[in-house]
Amino acid sequence: MATATNLPADAAKARARVSRPAVPPRGNRKAGGDRTRISAPLTGLLWLIVAIYALPLLWFLLSSFKPGSELFSYPLSMIPREWTFQGFVDAWERVDFAKYFLNTATVALVTTVLTVFFSACTGYALAKYNNKGTRLFFVCILATTMLPTEVILNPTFTVIRDLGLYNSLAGIIVPSVLTATGVFMFRQFFLTVPDDLLHSARIDGASELTIFFRIMLPLSRPILFTLAIFSFQWRWNDYIWPLIVLNDPKWYTLQVALRSIVGAENIDWPVLLGASVISILPLVLVFSVFQKYVLNADVSAGLKD
Repeated sequence: MATATNLPADAAKARARVSRPAVPPRGNRKAGGDRTRISAPLTGLLWLIVAIYALPLLWFLLSSFKPGSELFSYPLSMIPREWTFQGFVDAWERVDFAKYFLNTATVALVTTVLTVFFSACTGYALAKYNNKGTRLFFVCILATTMLPTEVILNPTFTVIRDLGLYNSLAGIIVPSVLTATGVFMFRQFFLTVPDDLLHSARIDGASELTIFFRIMLPLSRPILFTLAIFSFQWRWNDYIWPLIVLNDPKWYTLQVALRSIVGAENIDWPVLLGASVISILPLVLVFSVFQKYVLNADVSAGLKD
């Protein structure tokens, strides 16, 4: 009976112990405070760097809404005193944006798709097939990144001319299909994929193409979208190579066409700024849509511990 009468009191004490919030040790509280004191200056430094990089971009965007007489008036001001869209209107009327957008979009999209596909194939082969000379071939691919662009322009142009691709969009696309950066990104990612996953698929009767398209490519989706964003940006902003290859204005890309706005003696700055802002809108749209897909992949999916 004495034990029975003590049961409610014991239950109340147990509930009190469960509901009582855990008090972290003094060492943990001190470590948390140290982390807070360290992270605050670092966060402030990062915001300062963001402001330094964002200031020129913000000035560029706001200047596109200024009339020509206000761009170089003193004192300079970031906020337009008189907002106007005339620069965008004049740029759209002076430059055939529909044609140049189509040319640039064709080059950027086709090159991006081919770059991602061939880079993934090459990276997979270099990561999962240990043939003789594989590492040497990979080192040769990486060595191409050490060459300045000016060094390879002449031989690349000679090859394109001899293939009959001069003054065509194909002449811009073909040399840009395979990049050392894309091969490196895919190879390094595929090295992290366990070989047991591939062995299990082969035991189940999957062919090499099935393994690549149904297992490896879905796992590499973060690398795929990252390289796609970079490749689209590279090809959209490319200026030197299209300027060398293209001679007919009907094949001009947008960046080459914008060069026609710049005169020999004077520059129509409102038109140039308006056209430049319009030209970067597709890049902002592509990045905004696809950045959410750049996530970490679960390469251990389908494997038992």
